Amino acid sequence: MDFEGTQYSHEMIAIGAILVHIDPKSGRIKRKKDPFKIYVKAHNKIGTFVTNLTGISEQKLKDEGVSFDVAMKSLKKYCGLYFKKLTFITFGNHDMRILNQSIMYNIKYPGEITSQIQKNYFDFAAFLNEFVRDDKENALSLVHACELFHVKEAGEAHDPEVDAINLANLYDAFLVNTNLVADQYKRHLQRSSGTLPDPVAVVINKLSSGQTVTAHDYEEFIRKSLS
Repeated sequence: MDFEGTQYSHEMIAIGAILVHIDPKSGRIKRKKDPFKIYVKAHNKIGTFVTNLTGISEQKLKDEGVSFDVAMKSLKKYCGLYFKKLTFITFGNHDMRILNQSIMYNIKYPGEITSQIQKNYFDFAAFLNEFVRDDKENALSLVHACELFHVKEAGEAHDPEVDAINLANLYDAFLVNTNLVADQYKRHLQRSSGTLPDPVAVVINKLSSGQTVTAHDYEEFIRKSLS
């Protein structure tokens, strides 16, 4: 799922989600429900930057938006009987900040729904960035991650429905492209070797360059590090 928020108060203005069913053996997506999108009225101004980025204007929220309370209940209805069994996956932790800020700005909200999301939330970006980063060791954006894994984007970025679909497809692509993940992880380990203890860094760099390292070699690297 994906939340869009106001520029300064980070209050929710839109929700995008797609419910997928996972094969318990492979972890792959076996079927998807039609995506969900809803606009949410905010107490604070959206901000010009966010309007330009998302296309969501004050007028759109006035015409199409619902209260935070109604939006959360609509999301639960979309999820159906599965709601309490779901993992709510986002790309990055900013979505949870938006949820928390919206709770703060709304006296009336369904606490049992928001707490369920907070309890069963999973940040796929944090997981992905343990293995894959860019050439400067920066965390990947959703757009760049989709490019790396050859995921065809479902539409314009920063539309919450599109971002939710892209995230689902990225999740599946991560599971399929095991060789790509392994290669990217090897590069990440080599680039970050400077932060590791010297013996470990030496081993990683030699292995990454195709050299063979034995247990005896490792012992020697340790002795040299200690001398």
